[in-house]
Parts: sequence; structure tokens; C-alpha cells
Amino acid sequence: MKTLIKNIKELVGVETDPNIRKQGKEMARMETIKDAYLIVEDGKIKAFGKMKDTENFQSAILNSQFDHVVDATGRMVFPAFCDSHTHIVYANSREHEFVDKIRGLSYEEIAKRGGGILNSAKATAAASEDELYDMALQRLEEVMRMGTGAIEIKSGYGLTTESELKLLRVIRRLKDNSPMTIKSNFLGAHGIPMEYRGHHEDYVDLVINEMIPLVAAEGLADFIDVFCDQGFFTVEDTARILEAGIKYGMRPKIHANEMAVSGGVQVGVKYGAISVDHLEQMGDAEIECLKGSDTMPTILPGCAFFLNLPLSPARKMIDAGLPVAMASDYNPGTSPSGNMQLILSMACIRYRLTPEEAINATTLNTAYAMGVSDEVGSIAVGKKANFYITKPMSSYEYMPYAYGENKVWQMFVNGKRV
Repeated sequence: MKTLIKNIKELVGVETDPNIRKQGKEMARMETIKDAYLIVEDGKIKAFGKMKDTENFQSAILNSQFDHVVDATGRMVFPAFCDSHTHIVYANSREHEFVDKIRGLSYEEIAKRGGGILNSAKATAAASEDELYDMALQRLEEVMRMGTGAIEIKSGYGLTTESELKLLRVIRRLKDNSPMTIKSNFLGAHGIPMEYRGHHEDYVDLVINEMIPLVAAEGLADFIDVFCDQGFFTVEDTARILEAGIKYGMRPKIHANEMAVSGGVQVGVKYGAISVDHLEQMGDAEIECLKGSDTMPTILPGCAFFLNLPLSPARKMIDAGLPVAMASDYNPGTSPSGNMQLILSMACIRYRLTPEEAINATTLNTAYAMGVSDEVGSIAVGKKANFYITKPMSSYEYMPYAYGENKVWQMFVNGKRV
């Protein structure tokens, strides 16, 4: 199938020599083409250029029979968002804990009394695989309408072997049935079940000796993850779990430094984690550790906003030459939204990124953080045709500026309108 998008006011995120990520000063660079066209063939980006470049444009038109032609006059085209950190397979919302937070309870206090992750684990255990699948599919369709074309989904609301496998099987079904690019993440070490409090090493043993081999046997996970933070899993626990996952072909990721400077960044870099996520608590040692590594620092603005946490020093990291990605952390307890348009706005408003830096942080760099920046995250020939056409707007700066509206007019995933 061939599609032509013509009369594009501005084509944003163009790459003729594709990058796998952008870092430091590179993040402020954003290539665009005004008065542009975009050609899609068999789900991939085939060609793009200026409408005024008559010879090239007419040649492209004459050599193609288009199944669809879209006139984008007054509208812009952006690469679809990539959301590298979500927990969208869950059974229940947690608005009662939201009220507890308003009344002054901390996230750690709620978790210690059996709330938080354990609350979701209890509800997830009671739900069937079909129920979880139906709910998660609705969430996928919701975020897709707002411009997300690739997403990573973590387990972690199981905390038993049976429930963790159930969650990962749901993610596999989503991969099979959604047009989106989806990566799966085994996060059995998301929380410590109540029955293991006081001897959590036994739960770590369960994750390593029982869960990981079974997950690997069914090929259910692309990544392995650990919540390495104060009140959760130690650096030593994390190292053991990552080593076990690596043996079974799962690349590490880390939840780190949300509650405290935990050592999670360092252990993540040591084991080649593709990303270290959260990073509300970051010092000079963590920034220095990330320099020269292949690990993507990933900030979750929705979580910091919802929990009133300190802001990760994004500006300091970029100025130090690091790359930065930003993802939604869509989950029922600490970031109940997968709206990446809002994350884009927060990147500018709260973290002081320029619009260009924020767009790179929510597209190309988040694609890197889930291992797919060679396929998605920018407008480049040969990449998947994952992009959205905006409503009419004056400039691409309007995307982060207008934080309260859905600015997507049409969304394309694998070259098809969804």
C-alpha cells in the first residue's frame, strides 16, 4: 500500500543520515522541511522532500500509484512518540491512595502497609488474562490516538510466578494484535511481597531460580528490570538478578534513584543497562558514571509531578554532554497517564528543555531506550512509517506550548491510519 502526504506545512524530525540517539548539544538540533511531502510504501518511509522541488516531487508522483493521498495543508507531521517506560497491564486504579497522598502519606508509607505495588498485585492476581488483555488494549488505543507509536510494557504487578507469567503473556498478545512496536520487560523485582518482608533474599532467589528460567523458556521478555531503590531492592540484589537475566538473553534496565541515591545508576551502567529510569535523585557521581556509557538516562516527568518529587536535573545532564529520554511511566499508582504530549510539555515547562531537545527526548532517545531507534523515532527513509499529522498550528513550538489539548489530527502506525 502506498500513501502520499502532501502540502505538509513542516515535516519535523527529519534525518537523512539517521542517528541512534542524540546527546548533549546534539539534542538541540532538529531538522525540518517546510512545504514538504512524505511518501509511505509497505509500512515504511519511502521518500520525503520539498513540494517546491518540482523535479524530485513529480518523479516520485509519476512512479507511484497511491492508494491514499492526504492533503496536510496548514498541518505539521511529527515522528510518533516512543514511550520507553510503562506498566499498562494492571487491573485496578488506585485513586484511594491518591487521596492518602493528599492527606500527607508518603509513597513509602503507603507501600509499607500493603498499598502501592502490592495493591495492584492483589487485584491483578484476581483478574483473568482476558480481562487484563482487554483493559490494556484499551489503554494502548488511547495512547495511540495521542501520538504514541512504540511502547515498552513492564510486568511487575504479579510478584508471584503465576501472575508474572500471566502479565507477560498478556504483553505477548498485545504484541501479536496491536500495530504498535511493543517491547516487553520482566519486572518481577518490582516490589517485595508482604510474606517476604524481613527475608526478602528468599524472594530474590524465587525471581532468579524460578521466574527467570520460566520467562525465558516461553520467550516472554526482551528486557529484565529491577526496582533498585530505598525500601525496595539493594544494589547486591539487583546485580544478582541482572546477572541471571543476562544469562537468559534479557538486556538489563533499571528503576533507580526515585526515592534516594541508591547506587542503581552505577549498577545499571556496570551491567550494560540500555536505560536507567526515574533519576529524581542524581548527584555528580551518577552523571559522571553515565558519561561514555551506552546507557540512556530516562526521566519520568509524570511520576515526579504526581508524587511531588524533586525534578531530575535534566538540564545539568544535557549540559554535561549526556543524552536524555523522557517517558510516561503510565501506571495506576504514580503516573496514571500515558499522554506523551503532556510529557513533551513538561519537558519544556518543568525541566527547561528547549522544544527541540524535548522532541528528541520523547522520540529518538526514547526509541533508543527501548532498543528500536533503528526502526522508529525519526522521519528517515527505511524506518517504520510511525508519525502523526497535527491539527493546523503556527509552529512546532506549539506542540509543547499547548499542553491541554490533543493536537493529533491523524495518526499513522506502520503506514496505516489508526
